[in-house]
Amino acid sequence: MVEDVVTCDACPVLCRIRPGKAGACDRYANVDGVLTRTDPMVLAQQVSDRQGLVVPFLSGAEWDGSLVSPAPTFLTGIGSGTTYPDYKPAPFIVASQYRGVDVVTVVTEGIFSYCGVKVKIDTDRYIGPEQAAVRAEGEQVGHVTTAEYGSQMLALGGVRHLTGGSKKEGVVTCDTLLALCNKAAVELAVDRGAHLTVQAGRAPVIDGVKEERMRVGCGSAAIGMFAKQWVGHVDEVIVVDDHITGVLTEHQAGRFLGMAPAGIRVRGRRSTPGRYFQVASPGRGWGGTDITDALAIIETIDPKTAWPGLRLLIVSTTGEDAAYFVLDDRLRPVPAAMPEAVAKAVGRIGENCEPALVSVLFMAGAGGSLRAGVTENPVRLTRSVRDALVRVTCGGAPSYIWPGGGITLMVDVTLLPDKAFGHVPTPALVGPIEFTMRLEDYAALGGHMDRLRKLEEVLASPRVKSALRVAEEE
Repeated sequence: MVEDVVTCDACPVLCRIRPGKAGACDRYANVDGVLTRTDPMVLAQQVSDRQGLVVPFLSGAEWDGSLVSPAPTFLTGIGSGTTYPDYKPAPFIVASQYRGVDVVTVVTEGIFSYCGVKVKIDTDRYIGPEQAAVRAEGEQVGHVTTAEYGSQMLALGGVRHLTGGSKKEGVVTCDTLLALCNKAAVELAVDRGAHLTVQAGRAPVIDGVKEERMRVGCGSAAIGMFAKQWVGHVDEVIVVDDHITGVLTEHQAGRFLGMAPAGIRVRGRRSTPGRYFQVASPGRGWGGTDITDALAIIETIDPKTAWPGLRLLIVSTTGEDAAYFVLDDRLRPVPAAMPEAVAKAVGRIGENCEPALVSVLFMAGAGGSLRAGVTENPVRLTRSVRDALVRVTCGGAPSYIWPGGGITLMVDVTLLPDKAFGHVPTPALVGPIEFTMRLEDYAALGGHMDRLRKLEEVLASPRVKSALRVAEEE
């Protein structure tokens, strides 16, 4: 045995740390022979709460001369330490008052072997087939999942990639999740699909091209939104979309406005009038299709219905692609200069598109000894969360709790302070988690009442920093 070596029990790795050194995760170090958490504890101040910003003498309360009331202070799990995988109380069980109510916040850092992220990419560009493998550094870290309205979706991480594959796969998966949760950019490749650069709160980059717009809606929705603005300026509009392409004069919106049929039939499978499925293959062309020549979407032009001089607009769901045609004497579409009124309507589509962003939602199961750190009877915590007696937050950010068994939570990483997540080499992610409830409810669910500490006592520690101050120093 080496003198002054300490054994870290913060995770199952059980690092033996020499004086002045840190463990494998860089979260704990040997400081003068004492195991010490290296990062500061972070508190959040609810500066957005209007009540906390009211000048006291205007609120009806007694005034001590201060300009504004102090903002409510919330101790987060960032930098707090953990109890995993031991059966012992959470590092901080803090008693305070909020609006006159005695509350308890149980603060810890969860070590999540069962975790992943859901990545929402605002684009109609084709990134790859559903279920295709998503890779980082050549290792599979997840897959393409079901696309949602105007967005492509990735499911990354999970216990099967963290621990169910090779050691390298687990390490790369952990590194990828950590970077995404800490709001860093990550390079990904989709099998039989695109190369992506994704970063929470930033525009996605697809095959080296930065996306600017999220589509306004499907082709049918665009018809419904802008039909009135096209009447009198065009005779037919086709809004190209990978999912539902819209044709104005057939569409209910065109009929409602009394537009005459134009006789232009697009490719694909007709659903309801003016709505077409499968007009082309998915791709990176117009409206998320493989169409690069606008006229390729037209199947037939009925000479009994169409007429020479018919004005035709073909446009994508973002307005980035648009072409204007006039039918000649042989009913062939001839490119023409786009009238100002038509160009204005196309611009309105773009104006209504939101900026393309990447959203990263951390998703994990809070189980095992994490719950035992809150109460001697963990099932009571689970039931209390389900019954809305306990509020679950991550780094002070609100979380969504999935229904059903267990405590399966999801949180938007952009709402957390920077560098809120860490890792351990098991591999697993380390994330802050807080459980807040009334004092009486905490006692009723079998909480560790003998470990209660006052908030003021904890805040007196030199390790505590506010989230705002941390951001300013960086």
